[in-house]
Amino acid sequence: MTTASFTSGPPPRTDADLIGSNKRFYDALWAEAKLFAPERFNTWPLVAELAAETSRRLEVAPGLRPRLPLADTQFVDLSRPALRELGRHGARVANAMIGALPFRDASFDFVCAFDILEHVVDDEGALGELARVAEPGARLLLSVPLHPSAWTAFDDFVGHYRRYEPETIRDLLARHGFAIERSAVYGMQPKSSKLLDLGQWYLTHQRARAMWWYNRVFMPLGVRFQKPLAFTPGFEPGPGVDEVLLVCRKAVA
Repeated sequence: MTTASFTSGPPPRTDADLIGSNKRFYDALWAEAKLFAPERFNTWPLVAELAAETSRRLEVAPGLRPRLPLADTQFVDLSRPALRELGRHGARVANAMIGALPFRDASFDFVCAFDILEHVVDDEGALGELARVAEPGARLLLSVPLHPSAWTAFDDFVGHYRRYEPETIRDLLARHGFAIERSAVYGMQPKSSKLLDLGQWYLTHQRARAMWWYNRVFMPLGVRFQKPLAFTPGFEPGPGVDEVLLVCRKAVA
């Protein structure tokens, strides 16, 4: 069994490479995975608070791990297996990519994009699309991995293109009219590199067994033992924080 080696940054890949590899990986993953309801995640108290204040919601690339309520939310994903399962549970779905959202300007007052911006080459264009469909004053929930120096082979395995320096994501959001109101340490990825190596090996070499354990053991345990999110005003991540959840608001003017 090989192990995931540390690298200082992502290998060069084109947009077409990433779209193709991400689609193959996540189509296969979602075709065998089970949907976990939004209420089961530690993001639910925050989501419930913001959903009570909004009425036109969009979540981009939820896979089978949606964070916004299934009812009355528009979901967009590239993966048709994920969309079929979301639709089977009554969700409103559309097949599209984050860089070309099929909606009019200012269509939504609550936009959610977890674990997606790091997968696209043109993050400027992707965030521009989120800003375009968000009305002035809309809320944006965004999660991103931090620090290119923390890159590992697992980032490459799951289709990441980048990790962000804190000032880079802050400036990117500001260029598109979003201010960060609060933030929290986020993520369900195990801290153990050996466990990640093991999961990567099994997904590659013994996929059926890996998916059995993922659906019936690891994902339920991971959800059950999530820690409550601890939000702080603004965005000043401390040492060792490698993924964050950002609560943003689009400028009114």
